[in-house]
Amino acid sequence: MQNEPKDGVDRRDFMKSAIALVGASSALVAQAGTAYAQNANAPAAGAGTAHGTVYTGDVINGKKVISALDVNDLPPGTKQMLYFQGVQMPTGQHWYVSVIVVRGAKPGKRVALISGVHGDEMSPVHMIQTVVSQLDPAQMSGTVLAVLDVSRPALEAMERRWPNSSLGIGLIDINREWPGNENGSSAPSRHAGLIFNRLLRPNTDYALDCHTSTTGMDITSFNLARMELPEARAMAELFPIKQIFDNPAYPTLLANALINVGIPAITPEMGPPRVLDLQMIPSFVEGTMNVLKRYGVIAGPMGRTGKDVGIFVGNSAHTVMSSHGGFVELLVKPNDTVSPGQKVAIQRNTFGEVVAEYTAGTAGQVTGLRTDATAEPGIPLVMILYQSAGRENPEDYSE
Repeated sequence: MQNEPKDGVDRRDFMKSAIALVGASSALVAQAGTAYAQNANAPAAGAGTAHGTVYTGDVINGKKVISALDVNDLPPGTKQMLYFQGVQMPTGQHWYVSVIVVRGAKPGKRVALISGVHGDEMSPVHMIQTVVSQLDPAQMSGTVLAVLDVSRPALEAMERRWPNSSLGIGLIDINREWPGNENGSSAPSRHAGLIFNRLLRPNTDYALDCHTSTTGMDITSFNLARMELPEARAMAELFPIKQIFDNPAYPTLLANALINVGIPAITPEMGPPRVLDLQMIPSFVEGTMNVLKRYGVIAGPMGRTGKDVGIFVGNSAHTVMSSHGGFVELLVKPNDTVSPGQKVAIQRNTFGEVVAEYTAGTAGQVTGLRTDATAEPGIPLVMILYQSAGRENPEDYSE
């Protein structure tokens, strides 16, 4: 009845975890091929040079629509609210992405704040809104580019993945598509390509791509960051949060796509999905303001950092998977320190009989927990962050 404790990470468990949490993008394999161009003027994928801001001539709710952005075209000392024209819907209209550009009165670094890559992630949107509300462009040097709702159709349904209509209705995780392909084989791939080539890459020196857990799971506050990269390490350590996961994870994450073109980036992960965690958000606001201070975008003393809260750093994760179906009772909480063999959950059937007991396979800290009261076999129940001698393969982390 018991999950056997394991030393390190079981590859099969993590692959099951990845499927359970986020699914596999069926378009990923096909992405390498060519498809018909969305339009004849689409630039080649990977083109990252700004060629000027392009206004479509449309206005939505008083906000101008753009199909490309060069922040240098906008007046210094201003805050601009725009819609970016993304990929077309099946009906031929477009998905629009909400963009706020806060351009300082003086030149300086450009920092991108991104949310909405997954549609069930609410706290990052509120966090970025809070940061932007505190910025005075007249007192700033450089630019803050806030991109709030990357996967608009997923956000409309509060669904993690993009509902794509290529083969009936399938769900595609756009965070397995970056840097995208403007001529790709799915709408999410093309949308990612448009945003990456025409919005993010030409206007970003440093980036925070903000996320939460997926529906059915809760996580603690942590930064997913490649700590071997000096600027990624520096940004990650500026947040007064509980944990850092030192791991590249999937190569197709937005943060990795940005890093691959020379833009330091990390992935802040802020708690549960589908809600505004008003207790957790302020710590990420404080950390983000610290990042802006580090790069001279705003002035002022640093707030609290990871050193002030005793941040825990791990480079690997162990997932305790359900072996049975039934009702789950968790025996640990986020950030709890656990030891090998410690009981972390039990499971009962509808008669109340215990059908499974689950133990930790390694020492570390709890970083994720299932929130649904029931689970089928093969569902992640507890995720434990730990430090190992060798960092696990990125494909074994279920972001």
